[in-house]
Amino acid sequence: MLGGIIGPVGLVLLAVVLPALAAGVLRGLVRTSLLLTLPIAISALLVNLFFFPGGQQVLLRLGPITATAEGLEFALEILVRIMAISGAITLFYLTTRPQDLVVDLERRGVSARVAFVANASVQTVPAMVERAQQIAAAQRARGLDTEGSFLRRVRGIVPIVGPVILGSIGEVEERTLALEARGFTRPGSRTLLWWPPDSSSQRIARWGLILALVAIIGARVAGRLG
Repeated sequence: MLGGIIGPVGLVLLAVVLPALAAGVLRGLVRTSLLLTLPIAISALLVNLFFFPGGQQVLLRLGPITATAEGLEFALEILVRIMAISGAITLFYLTTRPQDLVVDLERRGVSARVAFVANASVQTVPAMVERAQQIAAAQRARGLDTEGSFLRRVRGIVPIVGPVILGSIGEVEERTLALEARGFTRPGSRTLLWWPPDSSSQRIARWGLILALVAIIGARVAGRLG
């Protein structure tokens, strides 16, 4: 029944769990991945469990709705794949500093504009969350009620969202002016004074993961992973 899940589970263990364990961020990875994927995981589980087309082996009947073993197998496979995707993205953010990513991208020949966009996309959400917390604390100091019933919390969102958006726009303008003043758009190559170290063990691990990924893709295409 669970033959189709073996391949995705192996992929999660190889590409996500083992690197997270080696980096010492397994607990944070599991917590963050669960928080990110919980809503879509619940919906995928319920939809595929009770509304899977062509299911024959009945597990449970709730009136006109029927849960089938085929739907459960497919739902578990989808959940594992979702965890693999979210876990890989979360692992990258937990183990890679945005500054190191930008510098290394430029060292490898990537355009400074592309590196800046990558850095900005990584830092946008944490910066907005931090700004929202600061604005919420300032609004509470001014007497805004952000606790209590659900309706009070909803009313308290509006005075927070406005300053967050306006502050983000203002920060983008300030960052643009600062980059222009530092010659960000000038033509020609840049001289980097520092870049992240790349030891032999890191290169071996990186190439090992690439070869393992190629092997998994080959096994998948050959039909050995379900």
